[in-house]
Amino acid sequence: MPFSEPLKKRLNTIITKSETKRSALIPVLREIQNEYGSLSSESMEEAAKMLEISPSSVQNVATFYTMFFTEPAGKHIVWVCRTLSCALRGAEHVEHYMCDKLGIKTGETTPDGKITLMEAECLASCGTAPVILVDDTLEENLTKERVDKVIEELSKD
Repeated sequence: MPFSEPLKKRLNTIITKSETKRSALIPVLREIQNEYGSLSSESMEEAAKMLEISPSSVQNVATFYTMFFTEPAGKHIVWVCRTLSCALRGAEHVEHYMCDKLGIKTGETTPDGKITLMEAECLASCGTAPVILVDDTLEENLTKERVDKVIEELSKD
């Protein structure tokens, strides 16, 4: 599946602003994922052609970083921080509570396709633990009530 012209234009802008074509790989993959929701084999091959690198190089990066999805993900991605600070302040309880409320396990997507729940190694907000990252918004000092509100907001969307 070839990229649409608007997507090609955005990708070419990223590539031309980068020091080298290869250094544009991560921003290019982010833009493709923003467009399609995940990175298919075909989209990674197309990116490889644009960047003049091997498809395996693209796939290695796409499968190494947790921010990239090679399978369809939910409309909203919720990352639960699991580092020591968050763990000491109840991140495990937050994660289990979210799994129960959503009816999924970590790494899965709700049946309606709205929410994918993932674990993050660190969300850099130790002083306000436990935290989750909802798309690009950090939710801090979590309680069950706050988690309920977040899930309710995401379920409406």
